[in-house]
Amino acid sequence: MALPVECDILVIGGGNAGFCAAISAAESGARRVIIIDKCPEEWAGGNSYFTAGAFRTVHHGLKDLLPIVNNVDEKTAQKIDINPYTTEDFTRDLDRVTSGRTHPALSRVLVQESNGAIKWLARNGVRFQLSFNRQAYEVDGRFKFWGGLSLKTEDGGKGLIKDHRQAAQRLGVKTFFSTAAKRLITDPTTGEVTSVVVSHHGRDSEIKAGAVILAAGGFEANPRMRAQFLGPHWDVALVRGTPYNQGDGFEMAIRDVSAKQAGNWSGCHCVAWDANAPTDTGDREISNEFTKSGYPLGIMVNRRGDRFVDEGSDMRNYTYAVVGRQILNQPGHVAFQVWDSRTIPWLRAEEYRPEVVQQITASSISELADKCAEHGLEDRQRFIQSINDFNHAVYQSQRENPGLKWDPAVKDGMSTQSSTTNLSVPKSNWALPIDQGPFLAVKVTAGITFTFGGLAVNPETAAVVSSTTHAEVPGLYCVGEMLGGIFYDNYPGGSGLTSGAVFGRRAGQAAAQAARVSKSMSARL
Repeated sequence: MALPVECDILVIGGGNAGFCAAISAAESGARRVIIIDKCPEEWAGGNSYFTAGAFRTVHHGLKDLLPIVNNVDEKTAQKIDINPYTTEDFTRDLDRVTSGRTHPALSRVLVQESNGAIKWLARNGVRFQLSFNRQAYEVDGRFKFWGGLSLKTEDGGKGLIKDHRQAAQRLGVKTFFSTAAKRLITDPTTGEVTSVVVSHHGRDSEIKAGAVILAAGGFEANPRMRAQFLGPHWDVALVRGTPYNQGDGFEMAIRDVSAKQAGNWSGCHCVAWDANAPTDTGDREISNEFTKSGYPLGIMVNRRGDRFVDEGSDMRNYTYAVVGRQILNQPGHVAFQVWDSRTIPWLRAEEYRPEVVQQITASSISELADKCAEHGLEDRQRFIQSINDFNHAVYQSQRENPGLKWDPAVKDGMSTQSSTTNLSVPKSNWALPIDQGPFLAVKVTAGITFTFGGLAVNPETAAVVSSTTHAEVPGLYCVGEMLGGIFYDNYPGGSGLTSGAVFGRRAGQAAAQAARVSKSMSARL
């Protein structure tokens, strides 16, 4: 396809948020909607492609979700326990993990429109499933969902992008790859964004647009910007997703229209990641399977053999996005996750099977220490002592609390703390001794997912706000990772894709309306 010289809506970025914005604009009456993405087509989908496809949403329980999922038959439905997840629950979780810093109006829109946005996606062909593999444990013959998160897309991020592309095609939305946005052009009188200078396969041209939607991702793949904004050591973090999220969308908007910056520019989503994964880019085949999220079932020790984090402080959904930062701050930016035969069977196969991770196995703790030393462990004696201290503390706690039952689907209270023994680094839930062989360890590091800093927007329309006038920049909208103000330090798992859908949908509607008004005014002139 030849690159058009004008359109109604131009979306910059082809991840989940960008596609949601484009689809919404087309549904709202915009006839010529195009998406441009600087990546080649083989890298389609941005960071969204690399996700597990989890969507956090308000819902009224299993009956509310069953109509939009495709992997539950009648017999299975009888064995599922899913508590309703209310607006109060979602709001409380978002406020709690961000320490009360989340923007009230933005978070209110996210929470209140989450259910409608999910069902809108389903109507547009996104295939949802209950996330048995990631968000449920089978306990006493029942599938117990936990952490307020139940939905994922079929085939994760790969399936999500496939479904988005098919929906966009049905609506006549055209996508152009290897096309980078370089400059926003504004009307000198009104300040309205009227066109974008782009580089298409290395050749510059200008596309006139009724409205422009920024959905170009954060700066997580740019080591210079990571070190500049996130701080020391962040330039060595491994990149989980696309290598094309370099932050140039921010720099363009700030330079060309004085876009106001907002949110947590020193914060990001960063997970425990396979230490042997590629450094500067995700793997499109293995994708999210490099995540190593089984730490609540065991312990983590650093290269010196010390535990450094409470692995059971909360449900994994509320800790996995910050545990990478804690690993990054350890010597050598690495750690070892450790389990014994009690919990190895509970690990997710897609993350821990030998095809995707280098397993370090042994029949004794001493042997495990020797083998970990071959992978960078510096103090084997401290490693052994840390596990012995942990085991002693667990047994002391169990003696004082004989009625507690280990249950990975709830915060079970099984900890390392007791009246006689208190570890300086506790494990607050799911603490079991690590003394029954065989034993398993894997080496992990920090894998950055997306950055939290972004641009200020009007929560009602996702219109970009000017830092000079503090008013909306006419004709310019912002969604996805580029939208700042929702997440600080941490985020509730699955809320990133939901944010992209909620605000992408709003931006598409608002942009389509703005384009109609702009076209009408031009016609009268």
